[in-house]
Amino acid sequence: MIITIGGLAGTGTTTVARILSERTGIPCVSAGDVFRQMAAERKLDILEFSKLAEENPEIDIEIDRRQARLADEHEDLILEGRLSAHFARADLKVLLMAPFDVRAQRISIRESKDLETVKNEIRIREASEAQRYREIHGIDVDDLEVYDIVINTSHFDAEGVAEIILKVTEVI
Repeated sequence: MIITIGGLAGTGTTTVARILSERTGIPCVSAGDVFRQMAAERKLDILEFSKLAEENPEIDIEIDRRQARLADEHEDLILEGRLSAHFARADLKVLLMAPFDVRAQRISIRESKDLETVKNEIRIREASEAQRYREIHGIDVDDLEVYDIVINTSHFDAEGVAEIILKVTEVI
């Protein structure tokens, strides 16, 4: 089974994908993993590669291609990434959501940053990403039609979210 897990920063995509992987034995690959692999291939550290990616839309496109290729090459895989559902063949496409303030609080704790600083960073990042996704891929991030299930993670802990996803996989 191929499952994609997407969502904005602070919704719990990485945590939930790891839990699902552990509970099912299905390998998990995140867009972040692919990004780090591409940086290593170019013998660049993450910051250097991030700067390069800002100036070169082909890097984002290549990340999406690699995730799609991985989905085609495997029978069982969990793909975690904001755009994974748009590019990968999948049996189940999941979007995790949470209110802005919940996400900001989670990121503030995780990164040991001031809450107001995090809120500012999130606003800037999300506006930039929405514009890039629209320009590079023609994707409207507010269009949820591609997803099979949307879960508000503010109502459940990560284990609970994983359990919901597992229950859904039983009926597909």
